[in-house]
Amino acid sequence: MSPGSVRPRSWVEADVLADGVLELSAGAGGVLFRCGPAGTAMWIALCQHGWLAEGAVGALSAIWTADRENIRAELDIWIGELWDAGLLEQR
Repeated sequence: MSPGSVRPRSWVEADVLADGVLELSAGAGGVLFRCGPAGTAMWIALCQHGWLAEGAVGALSAIWTADRENIRAELDIWIGELWDAGLLEQR
């Protein structure tokens, strides 16, 4: 799965903790997925860009001063992890 073809499931709630950790949950059902600040930044960038990869990659590569291809590869891996955790669905 890649950004642009997926979106978070409607029941997914996202919380960013003071230490930059992102927790994705089903509300009262408890935490289903947790990641560090890099994953948090990817989640925020994808949300800001409608889950379209190019916008998110552009924003992240500018912030991190990193190569776009490397950012895209990391983003695709991370999206796969969210997909495997059942937190995403097809658009």
